[in-house]
Amino acid sequence: MATDLDVVAGLLRDVPDFPSPGIRFWDLSALLADGAGLAATTRLLAAHDGPAPEVVVGIEARGFLLGAAVAHSLGVGVVAVRKQGKLPIVAASESYDLEYGSATLELPADVLRPGARALLVDDVLATGGTVAAAAALVEGAGATVAAVSVVLELPALHGRERLDGRPVHALLAR
Repeated sequence: MATDLDVVAGLLRDVPDFPSPGIRFWDLSALLADGAGLAATTRLLAAHDGPAPEVVVGIEARGFLLGAAVAHSLGVGVVAVRKQGKLPIVAASESYDLEYGSATLELPADVLRPGARALLVDDVLATGGTVAAAAALVEGAGATVAAVSVVLELPALHGRERLDGRPVHALLAR
């Protein structure tokens, strides 16, 4: 019988040269579309070490889907950190570099309680820029990052190093 981790690993797809030449995109579409795969992923992402989170922060865009499922399983709320220009009321924004460009994330206003323990959830930890920007937004709002949970970490890109010692729980590494 396959373990949860086997199920998750079997549903990831590696797409070369997307969104630009030389970039490897890890597609989670099949994982999200598979009920058993999504359930396994949710269980594994929610099972991080450390203090229990009081809120989950899902990072755009696949982190929204995963974060909502994890928040539901933990019985806490979810906050969506969005790309610039997608929110009607913004508390703060943070710019960062990607392996193929730059971007800005925004935190919605009045959704994080100061002192709240947040679990950041995303699909892939690559260079760490996106997660570091989300962490800066959370901490800038007065909340704390209890942990970071991701489906896949790409250790060769050293993203964990940009997270200043924050606990990282990666289901898989490639």
